[in-house]
Amino acid sequence: MKTCYPIILTPCNDESGTGYLVYIPDFDNNTFGSTAAEAMDMARDAINLVGVSRQDNNLPIPEPSELSAIKCGKDEMKILVDVDFDAYRRMLDNRSVKKNCTIPSWLNEKAEQANINFSAVLQEALKQRLQIN
Repeated sequence: MKTCYPIILTPCNDESGTGYLVYIPDFDNNTFGSTAAEAMDMARDAINLVGVSRQDNNLPIPEPSELSAIKCGKDEMKILVDVDFDAYRRMLDNRSVKKNCTIPSWLNEKAEQANINFSAVLQEALKQRLQIN
């Protein structure tokens, strides 16, 4: 499920350095990034991680708040971050699973002669059939 969640970026300048504190209101969560781009990536990762974890535990995922409903201070920036829970789950669960399939003997011989990687062909075919990039 692809959607956008609002975040609040607060510039930080203290003894530990510069960067951006990130607050994610819909998840009541914080993270940090050295640059604005890194802060947005960290927010995206945090939202995806919490969302997938909530799915795994059969808990509801909060609906994104409207950007206009988010209040922020003078030096803060409110922006939307896109997330895709399904893509994040696929990235996390990229382990291999052994499958057994049956093909005609003549096709097996021809494929082996052509040095065909059976696993790669099956993966490509499944992705194409399921319309997965």
